[in-house]
Amino acid sequence: MAESHFSRLLDCLDHEAAAEAEEVARLSRRKEGEAAEVGGACLVGLVIRDEVSGFGGRVVLTLGKRDRESELPWTRLNHGSPIVLSEEKVSESVACRGVITERNRETITVALSQSPEPIADRPTFRVDLSLDEVSRQRQREALRRADSASSGRLAVLKRKLLGEELPEFKAAPIWQPLSALDDSQIAAVSHALSAEDFAIIHGPPGTGKTTTVVELIRQAVRRGDRVLACAPSNLAVDNMLERLIAGDERAIRIGHPARVLPELREHTLDVQVESHPDLKLAREWTKQAWALRRQASKYTRSAPPSGMRRDLREEAKQLLNDARLMESRLVEHLLDSATIVCATLTGLDNELLRDREFDLVVIDEAAQATEPPCWIPLLRSRRLVLAGDHCQLPPTVRSSEARQADFHVSLMERLLALKHQHGVPASGPDRRSRKNAEKSLSNTRVESVIYESVLDRPTPILDPKTDVTRLTIQYRMNEQIMKFSSDEFYKSSLIAAESVCGHLLSDLPNVVPCSLTQTSIRFIDTAGSSCDERAEVDGSSRDNPGEAEHVARLVGDLVNARVPISDIAVISPYSAQVRLLRQLLPDLSLEIDTVDGFQGREKEAIVISLVRSNLTGELGFLADTRRMNVALTRARRKLLVIGDSSTLANHPFYLRLLNYFEHEGAYGTVWDVYDESHEQPTSP
Repeated sequence: MAESHFSRLLDCLDHEAAAEAEEVARLSRRKEGEAAEVGGACLVGLVIRDEVSGFGGRVVLTLGKRDRESELPWTRLNHGSPIVLSEEKVSESVACRGVITERNRETITVALSQSPEPIADRPTFRVDLSLDEVSRQRQREALRRADSASSGRLAVLKRKLLGEELPEFKAAPIWQPLSALDDSQIAAVSHALSAEDFAIIHGPPGTGKTTTVVELIRQAVRRGDRVLACAPSNLAVDNMLERLIAGDERAIRIGHPARVLPELREHTLDVQVESHPDLKLAREWTKQAWALRRQASKYTRSAPPSGMRRDLREEAKQLLNDARLMESRLVEHLLDSATIVCATLTGLDNELLRDREFDLVVIDEAAQATEPPCWIPLLRSRRLVLAGDHCQLPPTVRSSEARQADFHVSLMERLLALKHQHGVPASGPDRRSRKNAEKSLSNTRVESVIYESVLDRPTPILDPKTDVTRLTIQYRMNEQIMKFSSDEFYKSSLIAAESVCGHLLSDLPNVVPCSLTQTSIRFIDTAGSSCDERAEVDGSSRDNPGEAEHVARLVGDLVNARVPISDIAVISPYSAQVRLLRQLLPDLSLEIDTVDGFQGREKEAIVISLVRSNLTGELGFLADTRRMNVALTRARRKLLVIGDSSTLANHPFYLRLLNYFEHEGAYGTVWDVYDESHEQPTSP
């Protein structure tokens, strides 16, 4: 069972690597690759605007078009993207690898390990999206090591996580919360602290999952545990780090500083090493060593004394060794001084961490990661806690072959699915283990009906016999905004906290009370209004110009009601619609993004553009209802959804959504909205 499981994951990784390479190659062909409609995987015709020394001893370049007033086109290259910088029109140009640290409309900033050495007189450069083979290789190595583990803690965890043995729990410890928690959060922390092997915290939107995870980490530290805090994305790791630092925890961040939020970079290992006084001496030794090497290689008219060159090289070698040893000891000291190490799943470097082990590994946003990267921290873990929501967006998988092999099913989702299996695990390693499993099974009653009853409790009751708890009090959405997703995805278990239950835009300072700001939800139907979708040239995305015009009008109405534009966001499942909306609504204070890009975010008012409008009722990937769950749960006080009911109603989920809006008296057409817009007050 283990062999086939890990073999399948390794095969899926290979399929993903091939699919990613094919996509990058397709999107980066010559200059056309810069055009948005082709994919935006590169930028060309760039010149160096500025060059400075950056964090971690790196070189930071700011690049833009030669014409300083020219804007950069839309691109997939964003903060943290791995890139390759090369000189154009020069065949022998040396490519420099790095990451993007910042970008705006006119410039892009990249951090490189070395400065490029131009060959042409007036060089221009191109920046291409790069494959991240280092992280993929780390995943492969982790899977191979887990597959071959036959003894020790890793082997035990492997059997538990494959469902061959049941996880064990001990009595819930006594602890005092370090921050304000509700009953469901307290139950989840207690539950995770009692786990001997692994536990799962299911955190639906707005329920304070990260708050709960941070409390768990801090409580584990007070028990004397060393904790490894991970997540699939840099932003999710930074969210944990920021709260841990605010709680005066000794946490350190591993990873490229360019991928870390600027305000947190001082807590990265690279920057702390670079700014440490001891490193200045190591740098001086390195400088002396290179001077000695140059001296040893320098031509002189007369022959140098016998052995002098050899002695100089030997001295240089010793100085370099001493410098490396000092830097290595400094890294060891900084890591040993921290009780919490924070990193992305694929950012864990074996050469850096060496043989370090952790009492507890916590993976936040675990449902957003494929399974292989989760095994990287598991190699050095004694206990595991997964936190996330499998009812929101699954991991991104490019390969159709990998998707057919269920590569998009996260470790967290797979473990939850295991709980639906009846009977004893299929492959206990021996008769004694099987007897123990039978005994444990009789105690835990891991049948699907019990699993459902545990999750369906409005307020989870701590039960060490199960390995999952759900958070139930949400602190983001007005109750009307919350209710449909709660009913559809969480068995009506979510409860809006009193502080948000009835809050509206009209409660915000200076916002004008009107029908738009004194209600929380609205669906605007475009059926019959000639708002037709259209496919991009390459067919990879879709937009809807008519619907985009209505969205722009809705945003204008919100602004006229004095809702701050920074409190509004527009999201759409389709990147082509996002690009069109950015042209119609160029104010940089207004966030416009895809649903995928907005996961984990929130705004006071959200406008959702669904795009699809056709005679056949085709929805495409809009049929992935988890994507819509994300979209519907981003708004705090006002949710506006615009779409074509005649297209949407062909899908049962969207039919229920339309019925919900109608039941709540929140259904209208574009003509209704147009009539109402004349009644909205305008700002002076």
